[in-house]
Amino acid sequence: MLLSLKSLAPLGLLLAALTPMAFADLSRLRLPEGFSIRILTAEVPDARQMALAADGTLFVGTRRLGDVYAIANALTAESPKVATLASGLKLPNGVAHDGVDLYVAEVSRVLRFPDIQAWVEAGGESAPPHEVVTDRLPDKTHHGWKYIKFGPDGQLYVPVGAPCNICLSEDPRFAALLRMDPKTGEAAIHASGIRNTVGFAWHPASGELWFSDNGRDLMGDDVPPEEVNVATGPGQHFGYPFLHGSDVRDPEFGDDAPNLAFTPPRLEIQAHSAALGLDFHVHPQFPARYRGALFIAEHGSWNRSAKVGYRVSVVTFEDGEPRYAPFITGWLEGERNWGRPVDVQAAPDGSLLVSDDQQGAIYQVTWQG
Repeated sequence: MLLSLKSLAPLGLLLAALTPMAFADLSRLRLPEGFSIRILTAEVPDARQMALAADGTLFVGTRRLGDVYAIANALTAESPKVATLASGLKLPNGVAHDGVDLYVAEVSRVLRFPDIQAWVEAGGESAPPHEVVTDRLPDKTHHGWKYIKFGPDGQLYVPVGAPCNICLSEDPRFAALLRMDPKTGEAAIHASGIRNTVGFAWHPASGELWFSDNGRDLMGDDVPPEEVNVATGPGQHFGYPFLHGSDVRDPEFGDDAPNLAFTPPRLEIQAHSAALGLDFHVHPQFPARYRGALFIAEHGSWNRSAKVGYRVSVVTFEDGEPRYAPFITGWLEGERNWGRPVDVQAAPDGSLLVSDDQQGAIYQVTWQG
């Protein structure tokens, strides 16, 4: 299903800012042989993090718009209906579903929408009620948008990005990942030294927490790298603002590094690629080499002299070693981009979902080989 921007005309001014190029033919996207990609819907302006409920409802957060969407029967409906679940929120990027309730993260608040499936089944016409889980998170908007997920322990993991390009904050919750009780909103720091993670997932076999981390700006086109880190337990420090990547000492804070054992990244990616959402794929619908692979949405650079990113990459594991490669490319054509992947989600039917905030679209990738 190929759609034009016609249906999004009321949002023309916003899309003019977000969209340097109009929607291109998806045949311009390049995937490994045997894979295909289609548009589930292009009716989700500013689409960011996704959360898929067991009944097939796809919840999607936004950043600039302040809306949260619900798409009933997203994987099976021929033309899935997009309903606006909430609006007027402050950077509601993060959405997570615990099987009954929907959680939405703003800058300083986490909201709970109880029994959200009942609202979906009723047609989603009016705004559903919500509760405030916490309103005590830091209120800085710089890196204030959040990516949230429930861990295997049933706790809600909530990052708080650094409120700057490079700084050392007195509040230890900045540049950290919090572990929050979803019932009370009480939170503790799970990991520190994380400049800004907008994507994480738990390894399906080891249970380790893998997360992306965006490197600082103003050190050049190729330094420091984007990171994919692994938290093997609570209490680890991942270097920021003292150390970037494996061995790049920060020119402002590197000499002040405390006597700590920093955990190096498991994988380094081209600087400024903006690695965001990630997920593991375990379903046998994809070929065997992708079993357990980690897919990463690279949102793309904003201030590099030559653009990079604007693609979905994949990390496969051969002999236990991670092997990184592009998976979907083509949203960047020369120095012009017509799409920006934000999040990826492995679906129960074996497909891979990709959100694109520039086009306001959700894509579905399947294996046809």
